[in-house]
Amino acid sequence: QVQLVESGGGLVQAGGSLRLSCAASGRTFSSYAMGWFRQAPGKEREFVATISWIGGSTYYADSVKGRFTISRDDAKNTLYLQMNSLKPEDTAVYYCAAGKNRIAVVTTTQHVDSWGQGTQVTVST
Repeated sequence: QVQLVESGGGLVQAGGSLRLSCAASGRTFSSYAMGWFRQAPGKEREFVATISWIGGSTYYADSVKGRFTISRDDAKNTLYLQMNSLKPEDTAVYYCAAGKNRIAVVTTTQHVDSWGQGTQVTVST
């Protein structure tokens, strides 16, 4: 199983930017898909973005498309989420997720093998 540690969350004004990082250890990082999910108070955990382990294909939730960018650095075993033009509705705890073996992309919680501990992102008006 892989261990995941997120960092980079914080408080930002609407329209601002943040970059989240997720450091991975315990499995060969380049051999599995990765994703970001988020959970706001009183809501279910939802998919944000994913990147495949072959070819680096990326997919996004409609709510973040054009504003967020997911990327990975396999040499550093690190996943990133660049978040621009942040909105108050982006406020949530953001979780890094590692996909199960042979899963091409991580778009639902059923695809997830391991979760990070989460990092809080708060966007003020």
